[in-house]
Formats: sequence, structure tokens, C-alpha cells
Amino acid sequence: MDKTILLMIIGMGLVTYLPRMIPLVALGQLKLPVFVQNVLKNVPYATLGALIVPGIFLISDDIVFGLVGAAAATLIAFTGANVIVVVMGSIGTLVLYSMFFS
Repeated sequence: MDKTILLMIIGMGLVTYLPRMIPLVALGQLKLPVFVQNVLKNVPYATLGALIVPGIFLISDDIVFGLVGAAAATLIAFTGANVIVVVMGSIGTLVLYSMFFS
């Protein structure tokens, strides 16, 4: 392996690791107010929504296509199914939608 590539991999690892480790060590003993803790608990859901919602509307020229897939995934997820089942069920629903309505 080339020395430049190895140094680049090590550098990328440090750049990824240090911004996560430093706040954990420096602020590990800091007690946040309950309100801030509750807000931070919702950040993953907000991020996930920001990533998924645009894809629903931009996946195809037919906006209904994305809405059908999202509705299928939501309904399957509410049954308590595994993530793989939710994804496969949504894909299957969109295959059927494409066969009958396209």
C-alpha cells in the first residue's frame, strides 16, 4: 500500500474520531437541563425525517408513487415489523403499483 494512502486513511480516521471523542471527554461530567436533554433526544428523528421526506417527493415524476411507498412503509412499521420487512414490503407495494398504475 502506498504511504500516501495509508497517511490519508489515518488522517481521515482522526478527523472522524476526534470531534466525537473530545466533547465526550470534556463534557462527560456536565449535567444538562432536562429541557435540553429532551430536545437532544429528538435530534435523530428530526434528522431522519429531513433525509427521508424529500426522497418521498423526488423519487419519481409521479408524486403519488412516493406517497404510496411511504404509506406502505408507515403501515407496515406500525404493525411492529422488522426494518427489513418494512423496506421489502414498501418495495413490493411499489412494484405492484408500477405494474397496475403505470
